[in-house]
Order: sequence, then C-alpha cells, then structure tokens
Amino acid sequence: MSVMKAVVHKGEAGIAGVHYTDMPEPTVSKGQVKVRLKTAGLNHRDLFTLKRHRPDDPALILGSDGAGVVEAVGKDIDHIDVGDEVVIIPSLHWKNKSAAPPPEFEILSLPDHGTFAEAIVLPAENVAPKPLYLSWEEAGVLTLGALTAYRVLFTRAQIKAGQTVLIPGAGSGVATLLIQMAKAVGARVIVTSRSAEKRQKALELGADRAIDSEHDWRELLKDETIDLVIESVGAATWDKSLNVLKPGGTIAVFGASAGDVVSLNLRDFFYGQYTLVGSTLGSIEEAYEMLEFFNKHRIKPVIDSVYSLSDTLLAMKKIEQGSQFGKIAIKIS
Repeated sequence: MSVMKAVVHKGEAGIAGVHYTDMPEPTVSKGQVKVRLKTAGLNHRDLFTLKRHRPDDPALILGSDGAGVVEAVGKDIDHIDVGDEVVIIPSLHWKNKSAAPPPEFEILSLPDHGTFAEAIVLPAENVAPKPLYLSWEEAGVLTLGALTAYRVLFTRAQIKAGQTVLIPGAGSGVATLLIQMAKAVGARVIVTSRSAEKRQKALELGADRAIDSEHDWRELLKDETIDLVIESVGAATWDKSLNVLKPGGTIAVFGASAGDVVSLNLRDFFYGQYTLVGSTLGSIEEAYEMLEFFNKHRIKPVIDSVYSLSDTLLAMKKIEQGSQFGKIAIKIS
C-alpha cells in the first residue's frame, strides 16, 4: 500500500490533534477522479472542523480548498482527462442551484477526507477546469470562499448595480472576494475593521469606504444609504449592521465567526420592512457560474501568505488569531 503526506486531525481535541503524517494514498473507483494536489487553501471552516471531529474518530484529512492535476480517471468518465488542471469544488451532493441544499449535502472534509494531502479522490462532478489566468496558489484558495460569496451576493441577496453594500470584517478571505465581486457589478462597497492596516488594504482592493468597527457605525454612515449588508461576523456586529440598514433593505447571513446567537427586536424588524436571508456555500451549478464570472472579470483571490504542507499547523494558528488579510495558501507540490 502506497502512502502520502497529509495533515490530519486525530487523537486529541482541537488544534492539539492536528498532525502532519503519513496516510494511505487513495485509489479511484467508478465515477471518481484522483487529483495530485499542488496547492490547498486554509479556511475558518478548518478550525470549526477541529471542534466537530471527535478525538476518538478515525484520522481525518483536513482542508476544503485545493487545485491540482488529474492523475487518474475512473470508469464512465469521458469529460475529464489525465493531465487536466483542475480546482476542487467542495460542495458534495448538491448539483443544481436550489432554494436550499438537499438533505445529503456535505462540505468536503468531514466526513470525507479533504485537500491537505498530496492527493485526493472525489466524485468527478467535484472538479472543474482551473482558470488559466490564476496561479496555482490563487487557484488553490479559490472555490470555498468564492462560491460562498457568489451565492450570497447573487443567488440570495440579488445584488444590483448602483446599490450600496456593507461588508463587516474586511480582512477575511470571503470579504476580500465580496469586495471585488460587488465592485465588478457596479455596487458601492463599504467595509469595517478594527485594523487600520486592513481598512487601508480594503480601500486599495476597491472598497469605496472603510470604517473603524469600534466606532459608532450609525454616526459614521449617517450620510449613506445601505441597501444590503453581507453579514458573517455574527453577534459582535449584528445590531450595528441592522442599525445602519435602510428601511426595506436586505441583510444576508452566511457565517457567524463571533457567535451564533443574536437578539432580534421583532417590532423594529417588521416596522423596518427588512428582508433577512441565509446562505451557505453553493451548488456545483453555481460553482460553474462563479468560475465564469471570475474568468470574465479576471478576479484574483488576495493571498496573505503561503505555507508548506508540513507547516499547516502554523498557518492554522495564524488564522486562529485573525491577523491575515485575504487567503492563506498551503503549498503541497
């Protein structure tokens, strides 16, 4: 049995259970492809996985983002060839765009092995051609964040040119993609951050305004009309986001990095005529729409830093601290 290097979670709870070790190299079956990975992308989801995956469970290869070269193709697949350069679509068992994912929907890495490894085997529908204009590092960090941003912006919030969108938390990988995608369709973009450095980088990326999240949002934005808020921070920013949203505006939620539970004054909400929508990742159909959008507008993920596969634990500690701006890439081969 051949083995490969991988980053797994096993034996201990939390980040203490992360190990760089040998794992059996997977082989393809009917309907699957094997990808020799060149790069992968680190996400906050990988930290959440450490809480969901139990120490007594079998070792789990982490990672939901990746890109590489097709090394083997299973039977009955005629649209993918050995040697194709591909990105991984981490949305499992959700083929067509729909109002909500099907019950069998999962995200790559928990319960299935992920991308922090030298190779991965997955259904053929979960790979797509790598955009030619992207580097391997850019392609490897793309799909989880970009698909999440695409669905929440276009399928769920239905953003339009000329609208003003507020994006709390300017430094996350998804936020940096949201800024670029919203600007590409002609929206005005306002972001928030405690960090002056991150606010400046967001402005350089294309944001129209960047405000200090520690200050009074209502006062700072009193001259703005906020049509749409894309909320992923959660409890720390929820009230502030609602307070600046225009009457009749939309707040779209795809994450809760600072707490899942918020309070909601229903009377204020219904008198404000607000619309609240939830979103998570996206379908394979939307992944192809997203890739077409990125190819058309030549959008590139912002790379904060690149770590080797053996140093993935260091990268995870950095994202745990929240000091990054954009995406962290893992170089595999």
